[in-house]
Amino acid sequence: MAEEPQKHEGLWQAVRAFSVLSGVGIYLVVVVGICVYLGMMADDHFGISPYGKLTGILLGFPLAIYSLYRQLRKQML
Repeated sequence: MAEEPQKHEGLWQAVRAFSVLSGVGIYLVVVVGICVYLGMMADDHFGISPYGKLTGILLGFPLAIYSLYRQLRKQML
């Protein structure tokens, strides 16, 4: 009987970890998606076909990583 709470505790830790990691993944996709969309709008407006989208990708990933780093650092302090 003593093993049941331990099994459930491990399950709850796994569920919490999954929810945190899936939230991080969704955040990354949203930030990069917004940057790519803005790059596509720049492509259409200025007629610089692949360069706006590439700029959105190249700026979106570091922006998302840095933002996540700041959020995690704030939670740790």
